[in-house]
Amino acid sequence: MIELPAERMDQVLKRFEMLEARMAAGPEPEEYVKLASEYADLQEMAGKIRELRDAEKELADLEGLISEAGTDAEMRDLAEADLEAVSEKLEALRQEIQILLLPRDAADEKSAILEIRAGTGGDEAALFAGDLFRMYERYASSQGWKIEVVSASEGEVGGYKEIIASVSGKGVFAKLKFESGVHRVQRVPETEAGGRIHTSAATVAVLPEAEDVDIEIRNEDIRIDTMRASGAGGQHVNTTDSAVRITHLPTGIMVVSAEKSQHQNRARAMQILRARLFDMERTKADDERSEARRLQVGSGDRSERIRTYNFPQGRLTDHRINLTLYKLDRVMLGELDEVIDALIADHQTKLLATMDG
Repeated sequence: MIELPAERMDQVLKRFEMLEARMAAGPEPEEYVKLASEYADLQEMAGKIRELRDAEKELADLEGLISEAGTDAEMRDLAEADLEAVSEKLEALRQEIQILLLPRDAADEKSAILEIRAGTGGDEAALFAGDLFRMYERYASSQGWKIEVVSASEGEVGGYKEIIASVSGKGVFAKLKFESGVHRVQRVPETEAGGRIHTSAATVAVLPEAEDVDIEIRNEDIRIDTMRASGAGGQHVNTTDSAVRITHLPTGIMVVSAEKSQHQNRARAMQILRARLFDMERTKADDERSEARRLQVGSGDRSERIRTYNFPQGRLTDHRINLTLYKLDRVMLGELDEVIDALIADHQTKLLATMDG
């Protein structure tokens, strides 16, 4: 039987009830938003803990009924049948609460910056990068998230040499964070007349979106240059000095945004810069906490090959958790839940193992 920390569960319920009381008292709007956010985070856990306590009481009542049944076989049989059902319910609740009580990544609830770049494979790699972006775009839509392209460099025959997008919604980073790494594709390219299978690759990086409170960027640490945008976009792009390049002087990180509005470009470039600096800080902290790095699915290294998409066989393989699915067509249509859920479950299992140890 799973042993749960009773004191920790009591603390969760006490905090949840305190939040309920403070929200009911009619606080100022700004405080209400903060209270409501924490309330939403604890709501599922508090509900499960209350359900567990009710089931434990029901179990004790049934055990008492059985001991009092004496020679009444019919009453004993009915109580024992109910006892079995309640015991199974209790075990399921304990498993769910055990997962909910695991330490959480503070960035899990954040929106994210999605960066996809063509790797080895020339034109075919750019086409694959485009396919990956459309896969994530469809998945985001199925989750009710909003996805906006921040910048894009198109490939010569289609797809993207590089595309950067913001993905906004609740819990985006928690779902997408294990997508970072090298994605390999095996297929007959549209650009290949001979019908031979080629192997190409694209890299994916998922960064938690950072707020001003997460990362401070001093004015003296950045240089902002405006320049003429180039590439597709029509006459407006070619005649307006609207593109913005921001260079973070201490790290050398450079971000370019080249849409029509200079004001919007500056805001978007700062959004990406904040995310990259925040990610750098998180990675540094993880490296200092070697245990946290070890628990990641894979090494967290974006040069690591994490997944293969084999089109001739309709097969997707995630190499980190030895998951193989023969439904590549559905995955490319954005049906990523089975893959993402398996990655999250693997991460949770490793966390539980270290806690048990």
